[in-house]
Amino acid sequence: MTGITYALSLVLTFGITVLVSRWLIPVLKSHKMGQKILDIGPRWHKSKEGTPTMGGLAFLAASVLVGAAAIVSVSLRESFSAALPLLLTLAYGLLNGLIGIIDDSAKLRHKQNEGLTAWQKYVLQLLAAALYLVALIRFTGLDTTLRIPFTDISVELGWGYYVLAMLLLTGVVNSVNLTDGIDGLCSSVTLIVGVFFSLAGFLLLGNEGLSVIGALLIGSAAGFLVYNFYPARVFMGDTGSLFFGGLVVGGAFLTGSPLVVVLCGIIYVAETLSVILQVLYFKLTHGKRLFRMSPIHHHFEKCGWSETRIVIIFSIVTALGCAAAYFSL
Repeated sequence: MTGITYALSLVLTFGITVLVSRWLIPVLKSHKMGQKILDIGPRWHKSKEGTPTMGGLAFLAASVLVGAAAIVSVSLRESFSAALPLLLTLAYGLLNGLIGIIDDSAKLRHKQNEGLTAWQKYVLQLLAAALYLVALIRFTGLDTTLRIPFTDISVELGWGYYVLAMLLLTGVVNSVNLTDGIDGLCSSVTLIVGVFFSLAGFLLLGNEGLSVIGALLIGSAAGFLVYNFYPARVFMGDTGSLFFGGLVVGGAFLTGSPLVVVLCGIIYVAETLSVILQVLYFKLTHGKRLFRMSPIHHHFEKCGWSETRIVIIFSIVTALGCAAAYFSL
């Protein structure tokens, strides 16, 4: 992949995201597509109620448009088979984005912060993950060997690989969704993960598809941050966070070492673990709480941290996790 092609992918995704967001925000406002805030959340979040949501439509559209152009470019320069991993991963992100659109639309239709039920959403995510996994096996020769980060060890898991892959695919998508809880957090963390994919694709693996995924993530996240950084003028909604989640975990599979997502996505993992631990501790202690609130970014809010401080600290932690991930490949 040439530097010019990569730069164009990043800049175009950024530019289109900014321009579409600028047009989309007033449209969302005019259709009263504002976010409902749960009463169980931090009380100061009530002031955010009514902020337009589904802003993820802007970078979803930008990524699909620029990604499609990159796929055509790779196909013409090399071959269609060389572009297949990128095509499949972009399609997986889009499928998850569509699930987010369905969920967000249901929330707005019911005028509450509850759209699809948990099982409805998870069944759709399982279906999307299964389609992606089957496509990777059929068209890219994905095998059942799992590489262990920081080692030269590869473990043949057989059918167990598919179980682990499905858990990773759906788990990471939902983890990214949990991270979208305060202004600019999910976008900032995901931007840094995009930088990791770009560097890994260029410098380590010579993987053009992975580099393009990195460019799309950076351009989308940076473009959306123009309007989403504190105080946010628009939220991405499940439309955006599930799309990001699909690209992030898909990118991890393109590295050939999917477990690397645990390192580069350390914040996503921490957000999910905090929810799981909170629920378990609550049940085991009959009502006591391990954290002041979960996911963990809300715990730090309750401790008096500003949203901006949380975003900065979580971004630094993500950068460290990405550095570890880079050297683990």
